Amino acid sequence: MPTNKLVPVFSAKLAELDASGTSKRHEHTIFAVIPAKNDRGPRYMLLGQGDKTFLRMNSNSYLGLDFDPRVIEAETGATHLFGVGPGAVRFISGTSTQHVELERKLAVFHGRAGRDGGMLFSSAYAAVLGTLSALITDKTLVVSDKLNHNSIINAIRLARPVKSVVYPHCDVVALEGSLNQYASMAKRACIVTDGIFSMRGDHAPLDEIMAIAREHDDKYEEGVLVIVDDSHGVGAFGPTGRGTEEYVGAKADVLIGTLGKSLGANGGYVVADGIIIEYLRETAPTYIYSNPITAGEAGAAMRALQILDSREGMERVAIARKLAEHLRFGLEAHGFETIGDEHPIVPLLTRDTEKTRKLVTHLFENRILATGITYPVVPRGEEEIRFQVTAAHTYQDITEVIVALSRFPKE
Repeated sequence: MPTNKLVPVFSAKLAELDASGTSKRHEHTIFAVIPAKNDRGPRYMLLGQGDKTFLRMNSNSYLGLDFDPRVIEAETGATHLFGVGPGAVRFISGTSTQHVELERKLAVFHGRAGRDGGMLFSSAYAAVLGTLSALITDKTLVVSDKLNHNSIINAIRLARPVKSVVYPHCDVVALEGSLNQYASMAKRACIVTDGIFSMRGDHAPLDEIMAIAREHDDKYEEGVLVIVDDSHGVGAFGPTGRGTEEYVGAKADVLIGTLGKSLGANGGYVVADGIIIEYLRETAPTYIYSNPITAGEAGAAMRALQILDSREGMERVAIARKLAEHLRFGLEAHGFETIGDEHPIVPLLTRDTEKTRKLVTHLFENRILATGITYPVVPRGEEEIRFQVTAAHTYQDITEVIVALSRFPKE
């Protein structure tokens, strides 16, 4: 067989991943969901675990809208009208009114002066890849935060800029130094950062970044462009859930977001000046050559966005924030180290790979699903458990997590 020589190579690599604790292919499979009842949020049943039910503390659905009947009804209605799939890429015949209307509403939701266009992608990962590969040229300097998401890292590699510099996490002095140092070799500069950093729950100092970008804009023939992926911020951060921009009071030139976290649906998007959006429709490969999300998914996201952009949405954002505060307080009270802002990502820093594995196992034995992040995904000494709090959780749910952690043997 042609693969005979590769089988031992791949087998060795798989064994290495298993030994390091970084394997991702051994997935828990959910086969049933028990709805929220009384003082308990939803519980999940897994294949191979009998009748046990689990509290899910590793979901990105920060607003708890993935099971909302209104969102489900919106998806069902659009699916009946337009079918289960788009049948083509956008520029051929894959565009429905659901896509166009959602793009308009996203632009309005994020709208400030100079931002009047929106554009959907099949995922937030595709949105990052398509947007950066289109906006970065071989005459562009890219300056990127060290803790940026894998999608940003790969997009920069794909784009092949004239120079790519990674600055220490949130170090605006180093960022500015790079803009000064490499101005002579590039026509354009792109500063790229996450809004909320997914491993830590902290936010980029976007107000300072924008000020630096404007100060150095004249040094580059085509200016300095700031691109922010706020997939974890939108719907979970800021008083009305508009993310990092709202929290710090600054606006990026290009904002990338997701429909698959707080909005509970699927897909990614970008909002920017209308001309930038039109340019991306002509140049972003993951938009041009890939099917869009379904009309049903667009309908669901539109309804979820409507809920977010209401008093109820603000209340859901506040609930997740308060529950996250309860978890942080509980962690600290029992001697665990944690970091973060007001975001519902709550890291528990273990700073040790083996301890992380043991703690994840302990939580699983207590019927709690949580994600361990270990070396080499993060540097040695920065290993953690990443908890994600949602508005679907209850005070009792979070207390259950705290109690389980309090029973973990202290070393």
